[in-house]
Amino acid sequence: MVKTVIFDMDGVIVDTEPVHKYAYYKHFSELGIEVSEEMYASFTGNSTRNVFQKLKETFHLSDDVEELILRKRFLFNDAFDTKEDLELIEGVKKLIIDLHENGMQLILASSASKGTIERVFNRFELNPYFTHKVSGEDFPKSKPHPAIFLHAASLSVAPIEHCIVIEDSTNGVKASKAAGIFCLAYNSPNSKLQDLSEADFEIGHFDQVNYDIVSQIKKKK
Repeated sequence: MVKTVIFDMDGVIVDTEPVHKYAYYKHFSELGIEVSEEMYASFTGNSTRNVFQKLKETFHLSDDVEELILRKRFLFNDAFDTKEDLELIEGVKKLIIDLHENGMQLILASSASKGTIERVFNRFELNPYFTHKVSGEDFPKSKPHPAIFLHAASLSVAPIEHCIVIEDSTNGVKASKAAGIFCLAYNSPNSKLQDLSEADFEIGHFDQVNYDIVSQIKKKK
């Protein structure tokens, strides 16, 4: 029986992707580099640090990675604070409340920075529902490396086999499976060019699952 649900954040709880994309491409323009849609899609699930490490190698940027991160975060935070139409993914808060009220432990494991996580959780009043929030900035390798999910599972009240992950990206699904954790994939209309085929279970809307379904979910054979 499932005891702990580990949520990704971007694309699963809130769609900050348009804000991230705006900030990244504004920064790319400042740097004078052209990043294709395919290359940008491959960054999904990566931390900002890993993204800029890859961009620095690919485009031979002379800028320090930490400086690149700070500039992108400034652009993101400025857009985040002024974007009034930023909303939670449809149906996800209802699911979060349902799971929490039925005694399910909820843990966040997001590649986002701690600052971004706090902005989202404070804005949408999510803190009461989650026992832990894990940020990808604390790990040297991003998804698809399983480190972030293995750490999240170590915080669970139950063994890892009683945990599941909810993800929406290729890298997130791969990280979950590499960690040996059941993966429920949310096929978001906003997540482009993502391969969710390795997931154990897939949904297109959060009204397709509730506590009764999640608690009894089993790995596909």
